Amino acid sequence: MTDQPNSPQLYLITPVGAAASTLGPMLAEVMDRFPVACLRIPGAGTEDELGRIADLAREIAHARDVAVVIEDHVQLAQRHGLDGVHLTNGARGVRHARKELGQDAIVGTFCGASRHDGMNAAEAGADYVSFGPCGATALGHGEIAPLELFQWWSEVIEIPVIAEGALTPALIGQLAPVADFIALGAEIWSEPDPAEALGILWR
Repeated sequence: MTDQPNSPQLYLITPVGAAASTLGPMLAEVMDRFPVACLRIPGAGTEDELGRIADLAREIAHARDVAVVIEDHVQLAQRHGLDGVHLTNGARGVRHARKELGQDAIVGTFCGASRHDGMNAAEAGADYVSFGPCGATALGHGEIAPLELFQWWSEVIEIPVIAEGALTPALIGQLAPVADFIALGAEIWSEPDPAEALGILWR
């Protein structure tokens, strides 16, 4: 899939609640084996824990020329030298994050399955929009971002779009022609060998 024209790039999400001591080797192995375009740190955890993970992720990712964003925490992104933020509440906060972080920072946002939220985020100056979940899951509102949403976006909107959430090899195959990035995280970290699991998903 990744060798085809217009193939999406891999957008990697670090595991939620991982200790920095165990995250480092796993993350380094995955990023050495697969070309990652961007690394995202979930925003759950204490300030100290997130700070340690931010420093570790930045060191590993920047050594491989990969940008790092953190969910929602604009000040942590500034303090720890990250490349930007991934907002989890649609268009809200995009302008504020841009003002705080500057024009060169990455400001992306999650818009669920809402075309309207995605368009508002694009108009507010987001660098990318993500939609999901793409597969069935009991998490969140349970509303799935359909393939048609990505097809429409890729035809009409220039800002890159990310597909994320409950992805399978079949879903990735369907989304590959219409998504700029495929975000993977929980799909691999819950497996005994994350790198092997990613190899199955990311062919």
